Amino acid sequence: MTLRERIANRLFGTTIRALANRAALAAVRALDDPRDSSVSASTYPRDRYPYDREEVLRDALDAWRVNPLARRVVALTSQYVVGGGLEISSDHEPTHDFLQEWWNHPLNRMSVRAFEWCDELTRSGNLFPLLSTGPDGMTYLRAVPAANIQDIVTRPNDVEQPTGFLPKPTADDPDPAPWPAYDPQNDHPTVGAKQELSASPFPTVMLHYAINRPIGAMWGESDLAPITRWLSRYASWLEDRVRLNRFRFAFLYVVRGLFPSAADRLERQAELNANPPNPGSILVADQTEEWDVIHPKLDTFEAERDGLTIKKMLAAGSGTPLHFLAEPEGSTRTTAEQAGGPTYRHYEQRQLFFTWLLESVARATVRRRALITGDVDPESNIRVTGGDISPRDNAALATAGTTMMGAAVGLRDREIIDDEELLRLCYKFTGEQIDVPEMIERGKKAGPPKVYARGSAPEQQKDQPTLPTTSPPVPGQRVKAPADNGKEPA
Repeated sequence: MTLRERIANRLFGTTIRALANRAALAAVRALDDPRDSSVSASTYPRDRYPYDREEVLRDALDAWRVNPLARRVVALTSQYVVGGGLEISSDHEPTHDFLQEWWNHPLNRMSVRAFEWCDELTRSGNLFPLLSTGPDGMTYLRAVPAANIQDIVTRPNDVEQPTGFLPKPTADDPDPAPWPAYDPQNDHPTVGAKQELSASPFPTVMLHYAINRPIGAMWGESDLAPITRWLSRYASWLEDRVRLNRFRFAFLYVVRGLFPSAADRLERQAELNANPPNPGSILVADQTEEWDVIHPKLDTFEAERDGLTIKKMLAAGSGTPLHFLAEPEGSTRTTAEQAGGPTYRHYEQRQLFFTWLLESVARATVRRRALITGDVDPESNIRVTGGDISPRDNAALATAGTTMMGAAVGLRDREIIDDEELLRLCYKFTGEQIDVPEMIERGKKAGPPKVYARGSAPEQQKDQPTLPTTSPPVPGQRVKAPADNGKEPA
């Protein structure tokens, strides 16, 4: 050891050894941590490593292609979220007309494209729509597969504000240009765009939407990610059961006899193979031949419980009740309805996210149109509404609302509650959420009704048409005759 090394060891030896031990312990922990193989070290424990994310996306796509249960889980989400139909509207009439034109444009076909987008969102956990705008201000949409995006560039202080998207290099394009992220503050048409009708006035930009995304992460997670391993295990288990049951009934004929030579034995074997005996046929043999049958002694035991256990894991991982996956868990309707409650909540949350997604895309298209033509209002209210998740609940909600309305009106007549509380109670028991003060103001601006129910019209409106208070008779239903009051019929 030189003089310099001895001096360094005397002055800094303890500190150097402490830092080296700390680094070695950190390396050992990283090797022992099972999450290190699937979580990025730069954003640990938020985003996966790129290679692990690509593997998850590939497994989810393969499972969706070949596994019926995976295909069913994805299809169920789209059927409930989008299957009832989506409608887009705006309070501003020119904006509403443009949105209808954009929604139904042959190059957009949003009523059909919404199913593809919902499938991709469920299957990959990410949706990357591209926005391309023509010289007339019409925006056209295309979605890029999540597997084709290599990285997302965000602002240094906020991972939820992307600035660009890097596509994966290919053999044809080894150095692809990144897609800029849509930024409404800096999205302006190029100079001379109104005169150059053949050029695109706006650059092609990309948006990003993600589900199942941990806070602080950039990428979302597929709904199939937690269950791809169990889907593979269930498929392997089912295949083994089919093979086992197939070979249980396999058998071979064994013919023993006294043959003069090996050639005679092979000749007799070829003769039997050419004309094997059919089941139920009669075989007559002499004393020189003895027939026997051998078959594998395979015990299958009862495996229904094992398969149901794996399927329960799939149902729990996807948030889908067993009776949605062709596995009736109970024999009563009440059991099925109770099992579907959490699933309907999950579909309602996904529908809320998906309608917000479409509203965000629609608002971007309206902003671009306003910068080109100026005939739309980018600040107008844009709404995308979906169908009911469970129409079966409408009858129960209607009954609850009618019952509650009678009780609430009685409380209002006694001046126990005010108008806002009356309206809040009525909408609460019908399952709707509204802004009560805004609704009251809208009611005041609408004025009195033009048609009153019988018995509720004021004196000055008695001559106006009234609504019937009884339902028309149902064909085949008995109608009670009115009481005889002693008067002759007119």
